[in-house]
Formats: sequence, C-alpha cells, structure tokens
Amino acid sequence: MHAWKLVRAALVTAVAGAGLVAAPQVANAVPPSSAIEVSTASVAPGQTFTVTETLYNDRDFTIVGGKAGMYAKDPAYLPNLVDIVSCPEAFACDQLGSSYRAGFHDVPAGESRTVTWTFRVKDDAPAGTITLQHQFIGENYAFETFDGPALTITPVQTTADVAVSMTASVRTLVFARITYTITVKNNGPAAATGIRVVGTYPAGLGYAGSSCPRVGTTRSVNCDIASLASGASTTRTLTADAGLLTLGSLVATAQRTTSSPADPESGNDKATRSCTALTSLIVRC
Repeated sequence: MHAWKLVRAALVTAVAGAGLVAAPQVANAVPPSSAIEVSTASVAPGQTFTVTETLYNDRDFTIVGGKAGMYAKDPAYLPNLVDIVSCPEAFACDQLGSSYRAGFHDVPAGESRTVTWTFRVKDDAPAGTITLQHQFIGENYAFETFDGPALTITPVQTTADVAVSMTASVRTLVFARITYTITVKNNGPAAATGIRVVGTYPAGLGYAGSSCPRVGTTRSVNCDIASLASGASTTRTLTADAGLLTLGSLVATAQRTTSSPADPESGNDKATRSCTALTSLIVRC
C-alpha cells in the first residue's frame, strides 16, 4: 500500500509539472533594411513635403559609409521632379545620378539610422503619380531596393478673384442725372480674361448712356473686359435720368457673370448702390 501511495504522488507531481511548462517565446521580427513614411500623398508644384527614412543593419558586419537612397520608380527620375530642402540628421545629402543620397558614415551591425528628407516640388514638375523607392547602401554592401508609397503631383490651380464695386454721383439738368461708376479689379493671383460685368439701373430712371453696350431696350448693359492683370483695375460708366414720376428708393447693381480662370471669392462679385429721389430734381446718393 505504501508503494502505491508513492507511485500516485509521483504521477500527480508529473501532471502538475506538465501544466507549468512555459510556452515557447516568439522572437521579435527584424526590421526591414529600409522603410519610409511620407507626409502627404498629394502635392503641387512649389510645395514641400517630407519623407522619413529609417535604415537598419541586420548583417553581422559593419556597413561602411552607410547612405539612405531615395528614387522614383522608372521611368521617372526623382531629381527631375523635386529638389532637396534639408536632411538634418545626415552629415551630407546630395544628388547622385537619378537618386538622392544622405550619408551617415559607418553603421555597425544591429544599429539603425533615420533621416527626414524635406523636398520641394519643382515649379515645372509635370502632373502625375510616381512611386517612391528607397534603399540602404554602403561602400561594402547594398541592400534591396523597396517600393514605397505613391506620390501624386497635382496640376497648378490658378484662380483670379475679380471684385466689383460701384459708386454714384448726381448732376441736375432739366432732371436729375445719376452717373454710376463701376470699378472692376482683379485681386489675382492669376491674370483674368473674358470678364463680363452686367450693370443694371433701377426702374423709374431713363437710359442716358453708358461706356458699355446696352442690352436691347432693357435697363442693363454688358461691360466686357478682354483681360485684366493681377492687381489691375478698370472702370465703366452707366448714366440714367430721373423722370417726373421718379420717387423713392433707387437701387442699381453691377455683377460679374463670367471670367476666367475660376473666381475663388463670390462674395465680392456683386455691388449695389442706393439713391433716393425726393423729386425729379432732388436725388441723393
């Protein structure tokens, strides 16, 4: 009986011990020899963006003269599209053929290096999408070249903000005559072409002339301006006479209806000017 108790105790201990066996540990994954993060997926000519490139030496020897390489996948050449602005973590960065390189001196086994590239898209860079490529290169060893994310260079968006304003002055002849002065200004940034501003005088007044063609027998005129440089302005006039029955509020308008390129600010496309007729001879603006 005593021998059986000893056997049973040994079996219990063995089973308990088996439940305490530690699970095998999984080794951490080795980082890639080169990895990048891009600050944006879309950029326009003249704009800047950053690329953070991290290198890792997983070899069992030192990489002599380690460098971070940046490319654009064939057939694009990265130096044809962007210029280097800075790469502060590297001791030097420059163009080498169809690539850009940032130097780090020697990189011992198991160590990493990081560089933050700042690039500026060239003003004449064509619109399109490129694939960025990156690589860890040394004087004694070159790692694999990896495809990175896509970068889209968007077309330059040109706009011209055409602003309209209006003033009024009164001169008394047989009746009161109101001369409306319409000012058209291009706030830019691009030159504006094909501008049309429609001026309309109020009911109760009679047409007396304009520097713009009248639209039939209506109360409107079309003021067409072929082109207007950024920052430039021009004026047009519209004149109307009060009549025997002209009384009360008189509101004239001037509004941009067309122009090219796109006008980004609609709030200044229309102007109004109010006058008040006390009699056909007394009009105040």
